[in-house]
Amino acid sequence: MPVKRYKIPIILILVVAISVTIFMWFGRPKPVEVTVKSVGYGLVQDTVANTRAGTIKACRRAGISPSIGGQIISLPVREGDAVKAGDLLMELWNDDLRAQLEQASSEAKAVAASARQACIKAEVARREASRLKRLQKDKLTSEEAVDRADGEARALQSACNAALAENEVSKARIQVVRAGLDRTRLIAPFAGIVAEVNGEVGEFVTPSPVGIPTPPGIDLMDVSCVYVSAPIDEVDAPQIRVTMTANISLDAMSGQVFEGRVRRVAPYVLELEKQARTVEVEVDFVCPQDCRGMLPGYSADIEIILDEREAALRIPTESILEGNKVLLLTDEGILEQQEISTGLSNWDWTEVTDGLAEGQVVVLSIEREGVEDGVPAVRDTQSLDD
Repeated sequence: MPVKRYKIPIILILVVAISVTIFMWFGRPKPVEVTVKSVGYGLVQDTVANTRAGTIKACRRAGISPSIGGQIISLPVREGDAVKAGDLLMELWNDDLRAQLEQASSEAKAVAASARQACIKAEVARREASRLKRLQKDKLTSEEAVDRADGEARALQSACNAALAENEVSKARIQVVRAGLDRTRLIAPFAGIVAEVNGEVGEFVTPSPVGIPTPPGIDLMDVSCVYVSAPIDEVDAPQIRVTMTANISLDAMSGQVFEGRVRRVAPYVLELEKQARTVEVEVDFVCPQDCRGMLPGYSADIEIILDEREAALRIPTESILEGNKVLLLTDEGILEQQEISTGLSNWDWTEVTDGLAEGQVVVLSIEREGVEDGVPAVRDTQSLDD
């Protein structure tokens, strides 16, 4: 009988133990899923980037307007047309100037003919005077006849000179009229694309008043050469030098990074109200064969490379917590916080100089709920582990 009294408590204890075990098993914390990346070696660059979006600009761009007012009679180009240097872009009414040019040309021809006539007479008179001088030596003519012939030759030569001068004046008059005619025509100063046309045939245009800018008649840009202009914070600007290498990225060409080179650092600081003070930096594309199709006006970002290391121990910059710490995923599946020392850094990669070894696994999804030191974790399907 005593044996039976102990049997019930033992069974009860076993039931309780099993229940507690089952409760603890199903009540244990569920491992949080994390995105991870293995620590490894690779390129790390120290860069500075623009504070606001930059803009692709054409190396040459001209807003061309007539220097005089008038009515548009010819507009042979439209927006988007490609033109060559010297092509006519716009022409104003100029019938009066054409008539003046024709008149001046006719007058110039008449003056030139008169000059030739006067000079021929002067040449004949000169020869006659020379002949009489030879005859005088032989006492075959009088001194009076020689003096008269010499005076007439000099007079006719002066008339020839005057006629030649008048001929030059008539040529200059043609140039004056032609210059006035040229002012009624807009000619392409270089090959490019017509970006904007302000005006239509029959409309009147007037030159811009002094100090009052108005839209140009033709906006012409050379898209064969483009560069990026972007603002850099005044704190970063002193580190930038001309010819430094840069990375260029465009919203219009997502995922592509183009090589560039600093062409200019503005020698002044832009002070804009309610905005940080910046320095304008210009970067050339170093990829003429890959940069076709880039249009002026595209937004662009630049990363200017200050320093770089080819084979640095690195981790993604997004994995770093405040205070230079990272979360490691251990072999046991537990998140463990680790303090590190860093070197070069940019938006993508940060060099690790102490605190980590190659092959360790750092957590990228540090903002995910439940990700903290000491909790169990598993890799998710988006992990970037090599």
